[in-house]
Amino acid sequence: MQKGLAMATFGHITPERCAQLGRALTSAGLPWQDNGHQNRPEFLTYTATDPHGRRWTISPATSNQITPSKPASLWQACCTENSHSSPVSSARAVAEYIRDLPA
Repeated sequence: MQKGLAMATFGHITPERCAQLGRALTSAGLPWQDNGHQNRPEFLTYTATDPHGRRWTISPATSNQITPSKPASLWQACCTENSHSSPVSSARAVAEYIRDLPA
């Protein structure tokens, strides 16, 4: 690592934050799965399918993507079919973004 550059960290991704995302995706009616890396958030991804059949990858935001004024905004989703990305948002907002994006 070069001097003066900070490494991105993921200490904000806790088991409860992961559970919140799972509950939000389920509440939004989105089928989803995770890759089982909750203990290594730098490798953690979730996959969800929206009502139009598009697959989304949801990953934790890095510590340098989180703004102090929005501490719950921890997740970002990217559609694997059209490279459309959500803003870094809360679990509920990411789930709603995926569910509500028009075809």
